[in-house]
Amino acid sequence: MPLPQDRSSPTDFDFIIGDWRVLHRRLNSRLTGCTDWTEFEGLSSTRKILGGFGNVEDNILGFPEGEVRAAAVRSFDRSARRWSIWWLDGRNPHQLDTPVVGEFTGNTGVFFADDSLRGLPIKVRFIWNANPGMNPTWEQAFSPDAGKTWETNWTMEFQAG
Repeated sequence: MPLPQDRSSPTDFDFIIGDWRVLHRRLNSRLTGCTDWTEFEGLSSTRKILGGFGNVEDNILGFPEGEVRAAAVRSFDRSARRWSIWWLDGRNPHQLDTPVVGEFTGNTGVFFADDSLRGLPIKVRFIWNANPGMNPTWEQAFSPDAGKTWETNWTMEFQAG
C-alpha cells in the first residue's frame, strides 16, 4: 500500500512519476571537441518519497558495453523552494555525485552544480522539460568557462513504458 502524500508537496516532477522506456544519446567524450554520439536504450521507474517532497528514480542503462544500474534521488527544500538532485552510479556504489540544485519555471526545470572533470573545475547543468502532451526530456551539459559556453553531452527522451 502506498504511503500518503502531503497535500502541500510540490508537483514539479509529477510528469516523470511512473515507468518509462528511455532513449539515450551520449557524447562519446566530454569537453574534448568530440562530435560523435552513442545512442542506446534504457528503463526508468520513478516513485515519490518523503511525502511527495522527493522522489527516487531507478534506472537500467543499456550501454553498448553492458547494462548498468543507477539511481537519481531528488529532494525539495521547502524554505528555499528549490530541488536538489543526486546521481548514484551502480558501478561506484559508495559515491553520490555532487548534487545539482535548481527550480522549475513553468514546465522547465534548470539545475546547476560546481564540479570537476579530469581535475579541472566545471559547471554542470541539467534541464528537465515536462513537454505536456509529448515525451518528457532531460539533458546534461558541462561548461569549462564558468557558464559562458555549454557543451550538451547527454540527452534522454522518456517514452511511456
